[in-house]
Amino acid sequence: MDRSFLKRYAWLSIAAAIITLTLKSLAYYVSGSVGLLSDAVESIVNLIGGLVALVMLTIATRPADESHPYGHSKAEYFSSIIEGSLIICAAISIGVTAVNRLLFPQSLEQLGLGLLISVGASMVNLAAALVLRRAGHRHNSIALTASSQHLLTDVWTSAGVLVAIGAVALTGWELLDPLVAIAVGFNITWAGFSIVRKSVFGLMDGAVTEGVQEQLQSALTTYREQGIQFHSIRTRQASATSFISLHVVVPGSWTVHQGHQLTTALEEDLKHRIPHSVIYTHLESSDDPATWDDQDLAKK
Repeated sequence: MDRSFLKRYAWLSIAAAIITLTLKSLAYYVSGSVGLLSDAVESIVNLIGGLVALVMLTIATRPADESHPYGHSKAEYFSSIIEGSLIICAAISIGVTAVNRLLFPQSLEQLGLGLLISVGASMVNLAAALVLRRAGHRHNSIALTASSQHLLTDVWTSAGVLVAIGAVALTGWELLDPLVAIAVGFNITWAGFSIVRKSVFGLMDGAVTEGVQEQLQSALTTYREQGIQFHSIRTRQASATSFISLHVVVPGSWTVHQGHQLTTALEEDLKHRIPHSVIYTHLESSDDPATWDDQDLAKK
């Protein structure tokens, strides 16, 4: 399936990052708030992450070739790992800046204008994040899902910063600004760690999701009721593609033609139930003792 259209969502992420970076930098310039600076730093990460996502989605949508017979879909995981790592780096930068502001406090100016500009930037991020999240779920793209999570994290942390700056404006307690910036740093560190962990799981050939497992077992139950047996069921998820292999055990008296018809029907059934799946079947005879030699590897 051609997934090249997904690149347009990466361009949306890049455009949103450029707009929010400009607005948040302006908000920091007019207010001097380290909280707003933390928001601006994260927008830089958003921009870099969007560019990386564009490159990796371009690679991931390439068709299979002789060097990559299973396709290039795992490139999306690299995008997510890089973006998650950049988030963590941004969090460290925010923490260093905030601690410095705690040690050497500075007064904040024009908070009202800074808040107004930051609210506009957050609305841009929120709109882009919702579009990316919907596209990521619909098309099972980990790169788009990671980008949407990053932007949504940015929205929530921006909300925290806005609350803190509002509190400074009302109370005059300027230490609230760096303290909230530190909290923002911890929050986006966790977001970055979660993205990296999920991507590493994919690169380690993790099994398909529970939903796909349920669809698989539901389909096999129908065939088991007809006396067909299965073992050595192995699955792995590579971005949007689910790879499933299994051994199909039929009576030894069956002809090759009968076995071929069964496996063909099974493969078509599984592909219908599980979109974007690649199915491998291996036909075996129930009369051959060697059939069960590797059944301990089965996922029942």
